[in-house]
Amino acid sequence: MSGDGEPWIPAHMNIQELTVRVIVIGVLLGGVMTAANAYLGLYVGMTVSASIPAAVMSMLILRGFKFKDVTILENNSVQTMASAGESLAAGVIFTVPALLVLGIWQDIQWVETFLIAILGGLLGTMFTIALRRLFIVEEALPYPEGVACREVLVAGEKGGSGLIAIVYALLIGATYGWMVKGFKATHAKLQGVGEALGTRFYAGGELSLALLSVGYIVGLRIASFIFLGGVIGFAILVPIYGLYNGFPDATNVLDVIGVDDYKKVWEDQIRFAGVGAMVVGGVYTLWSMRKTIAEGLSKAFKKGGDGEAQLRTEMDLPLDKVMAFCRILVVLIFLFYWYATGSVVMALGGALFLAVVSFFFAAVAGYIAGVVGSSNSPVSGMTIATLLFTIGLVWIVGGLILGMSQTEMMIATMFIAAIVATSAAIAGDVMQDLKTGHMVGATPWRQQTAEIIGVTVGAIVIGPVLSILHDAFQISKTACGNTNEALTAQGVKPSDLYNCDEALFAPQAELIGAIVQGAFGGDINLPMVLLGAVIAVILIRLAMPVMSVAIGIYLPLYLSVPIMAGGIISHVFLSSARLRIDGTLEGEPSKEATYAIKEVQDKGVLIGAGFIAGESLMGVLLAVFIVAKMDPSSWFGGIGTLSYSLSLVFFAWFVGVFIMLSARSLPNKGKLGSDLVFIAADASKKLRGVFTLPKLEAFDENEKSE
Repeated sequence: MSGDGEPWIPAHMNIQELTVRVIVIGVLLGGVMTAANAYLGLYVGMTVSASIPAAVMSMLILRGFKFKDVTILENNSVQTMASAGESLAAGVIFTVPALLVLGIWQDIQWVETFLIAILGGLLGTMFTIALRRLFIVEEALPYPEGVACREVLVAGEKGGSGLIAIVYALLIGATYGWMVKGFKATHAKLQGVGEALGTRFYAGGELSLALLSVGYIVGLRIASFIFLGGVIGFAILVPIYGLYNGFPDATNVLDVIGVDDYKKVWEDQIRFAGVGAMVVGGVYTLWSMRKTIAEGLSKAFKKGGDGEAQLRTEMDLPLDKVMAFCRILVVLIFLFYWYATGSVVMALGGALFLAVVSFFFAAVAGYIAGVVGSSNSPVSGMTIATLLFTIGLVWIVGGLILGMSQTEMMIATMFIAAIVATSAAIAGDVMQDLKTGHMVGATPWRQQTAEIIGVTVGAIVIGPVLSILHDAFQISKTACGNTNEALTAQGVKPSDLYNCDEALFAPQAELIGAIVQGAFGGDINLPMVLLGAVIAVILIRLAMPVMSVAIGIYLPLYLSVPIMAGGIISHVFLSSARLRIDGTLEGEPSKEATYAIKEVQDKGVLIGAGFIAGESLMGVLLAVFIVAKMDPSSWFGGIGTLSYSLSLVFFAWFVGVFIMLSARSLPNKGKLGSDLVFIAADASKKLRGVFTLPKLEAFDENEKSE
C-alpha cells in the first residue's frame, strides 16, 4: 500500500459500485458539470476540477431520492463520471474556440467538436491507465483534489455538519453568482490605471467567490506563484514596455479607457512572454520526467503480464486490451484527419505524431496533477508547446511537401492541438479520480469504466454547450468581431450586432489563434516569446514552478488577485490552527496540531467546493436564459448596478461568510485577530530572511578554514 493508509472500504469487501442508478445519475450530472466548467474556463481562462462539486451533488441527489443502501463507492463512481466531462471541457475550450478566432468556423461545428472530444478523451484515459500504479501507489503523489474529494465522500458517508456546510456553501455561491452575473447588481471587477514615472501602472481584482475558493484549495504556495506571474506580466513588463513604446492613447487618469489601453499592450505584447515561458517549462518537464515515465511503463506492462492474483483494489482494465484500443483510436484519428484535411499523407503524419506526443503530454499532465492538482495542471501551456511543434510538422509536410494552402495548414494544426489538449486534460482528471478511488477502496477497472462513460457523455454535450455560450455571449472578442463582420455583410443593422465588450474572455483560445495566425498568416511576436523563454530559464534555475508563474504572466492580474487572496486566507487559517495548539510556528507541528490543521483545511475545501459549484452553475443557467431571450438583468425593470465601493462591500460580505464558516473548525483556544498579528509578524520575518544577503564575514571565515 501507499502512504495513504488503509482504504475506507477494505479490499476483501465487495459492495455496490457501478450500478444502474449510478450510471443514470452520473450521465445527467456529467452533462451539467461539463457545461459549468466550459463556462468557467471561457469566462476566466482557468478551469477547476469538478470532482468535489460532483461528489457533493451526487450525495445530495442520491440522498434526496431516499436511497437507503447508497454506498460511498457508488458516490465515487458518480463523481468520476461527472468530473470526466468537466475535464474534457477544459481541453476542448482551450482549442476549439480558436477556430472561431481564426475565422475558419463561423459557428461551433457539433460533429467535428464531438470527434475531437471523444478521440482525445478516450486516448488520454487509455494512456493513463498504464501509469496508475506508479503514480498513485508507488510514487504516492499527493493529488490534492483527489484527497479533498475523498474527504467530501467520507463526510457524506458520515453525514452531519460536513454535509450541511456543503449545502450552505452551494446556495451562497449560487446566490452571489446570480446577483453579479444574472441581475448585474454589482460590478464583476474593480480596476484602474494611473500614471507615474513616465509610464502607467495597474491595480484591480476580480470579485469572484469561485476564484477565491480556488486559491484556498490550492494553498498559498501555488497561489503566490500564479500571482507572481501576474505581477511580472501586468505590473512590471507592461509598464516597462509602455515607458519605451508608449500606450495606444494619451490618457493619464484612472478611467475605463486607460484600463482598456493598458490591457491592449498586455494582449498584443506581454502575454506572448507567457507563451515562451510555457514552451520552455513544458519541454523541461518532459525532460526531467523521462526516467519516471519509462519506469512507470515498464512496471505497468510487467504487472499486466504476470499471472499473480490481485486484490480487488488493484485490478485495472487489462493492459493488452487497453493498448489494442489505443491502436484503434490512432486509426480513427487518421481517418478523422483525412476527412478534415483531405490529404492522406498529412493525416498519416498527424496521427503518428499525435500518438507519440499525446502519450507524453498525458503522462506529464497526470504527474503534474499529482503535485499541484488538476485545476492547476497547465493544460493550456502544454497545448501551446505542442502547437509550436505541430506548426513545424505541418510546415514541413503540408507546406513544403504537399503545398497546402494557409487555411488548410491552420485546420490541420488546430485539429492536432485540440486532440492533444483534450487528451492531456482528461489524463489529469483520471489520475485525480483514481487517487480518490484508491483511498476509498474502489475497484480500478470499474472506475475506469465509469471514466469512459463520463468522457462519452462530455463529448456529446460539449458541442451544444459551446454553441449556446457562443450564441449568448460570443466566445471571445475576436470571434465576436468576426461574427459582426459576417452579419454586417448579410445586411444586419448595427443595432442588432453583438456587443463585443460583453464577449467571454477565452484567453487560451485567443492566444492559440494568434500564434497560429502569426505562424501561417503573419508575424509571430518572437521577441516576447524569447523573453518568456529567458524568464523560464531563470525560474528553472531558481527551482520555482515555471508553469504556474507562466500561467500568471499570460492571465490578467485581476484574475490572480482573488486566487492570491484565497491562498492568504488558507495560510492564515492553517497557521492559526497550529498556533492555537503548539503556540509557535517554528519547527515541525505536533501530532495534535497536524490533526487540527487537517480539520481546518478539510472544512475550507468543502466550503470552497460549494462556492465554486454554485457560482459556475449560475453562469451556465444565465447563458440558457440569454439564449432564450430572457436576460435576467432586465427583469423587474432592471435592478441597476451598485457603485464600485458598494460592490466591494457586497463582495466583502460574502468573503466574510466564507471566513466565518471556515473559522468554526478552528480550535477554541484563541482569537483570530491576535493570531493574525502573530502570523503577519512571522511572515515578515521570513521574508526579510529571504531577501537578506549573507554577511561577508561568513565568506571570510569559510575561506580561512579552507
